[in-house]
Amino acid sequence: MGSSSPPVPAAYAAALGALVLLSLFNHAVKVQGESNKKVGRQETEGCDIFQGSWIRDDSYPSYEYTQCPFIEKAFNCQNNGRTDNEYLKYRWQPKNCNVSRFDGKEFLSRFKGKSIMFVGDSLSLNQWQSLTCMLHSAVPQAPYKLKRIGTLSNFTFPTYGVSIMYSRNALLVDVIRENDRRVLKLNSVASSSKTWEKMDMLIFDTWHWWLHTGRKQPWDIIEYNKVLYQNMDRLHAYEIALNTWASWVESRVDPRRTKIFFQGVSPDHDRFAGLPFDCERWRQPLIYPGVRSKPQVVLEKVLQPLSKRVNLLDIYSLSKLRIDGHPSVYGSGGHRGMDCTHWCLPGIPDTWNQLLFAALT
Repeated sequence: MGSSSPPVPAAYAAALGALVLLSLFNHAVKVQGESNKKVGRQETEGCDIFQGSWIRDDSYPSYEYTQCPFIEKAFNCQNNGRTDNEYLKYRWQPKNCNVSRFDGKEFLSRFKGKSIMFVGDSLSLNQWQSLTCMLHSAVPQAPYKLKRIGTLSNFTFPTYGVSIMYSRNALLVDVIRENDRRVLKLNSVASSSKTWEKMDMLIFDTWHWWLHTGRKQPWDIIEYNKVLYQNMDRLHAYEIALNTWASWVESRVDPRRTKIFFQGVSPDHDRFAGLPFDCERWRQPLIYPGVRSKPQVVLEKVLQPLSKRVNLLDIYSLSKLRIDGHPSVYGSGGHRGMDCTHWCLPGIPDTWNQLLFAALT
């Protein structure tokens, strides 16, 4: 480090040093993931498709950003100036079985005449857009329509009669304006669920917006069991909301008609050892995802006792390894802000959708 460089705080230097040591192991190119939950289709008996390794594979990515003209600017890292492409050259390999490559034509054929909806925050948007890119690149000559009305985006393939929607609903439970205040109703999905009930497949997600405070907080006051609260422990509020959503699943979902998935908590890399962190410098996966996050543990606790089948897309650990896959400074046209929460496209959400496809086959 040159003499003109500012001093690095000891704690930050130690944290950075730990990550550097982890990254040195990546030359083996086999990066271990962890999972404690077997969900979805298992190609080999006893195989958990969410436990495995990131393996170098030069046949990836499955599509180029130029093949997907509708990628949101925030996710279009290469178009925004990111020049390295090593992060695109890995595939997920489960430990005890194989997962087939995503087959867009088969996906569209299977869902012919059906409607799919992603419900959640911008990580749900990330996965929805990944799926539309993967499908469009598989059938580039097939016409498509993309319509956005308010918080609902609808991508359709008229030839197949397939509709793939994204409903922005960051908390899943209702936020209702009453007496000039936005009231977060932890016991209600009555308003939110109106668009869910006619779907053939639903993929839910929530977590990140529960952490916002100040001007970014999407509510003014919390209502729980008809009592108003100015504030509440966010993890506790999140668990209450998940249980309200789970009650809707138990009472309103017909599993013979509707498949339900829940996108596990998507990890971010904006802090390490309690300090702000810069994910831009990373070009390879990490080797150890660390402990499972508290919101992921809460989510699994809520899903476990349900009598209706809800498939958990357990993306946390495999995604936690991919510090190299975030937009970093390439989410807004280059070198403005640091996004270590969302994911570049093409990128990690394509693997989420590959595993979604595997869970369906």
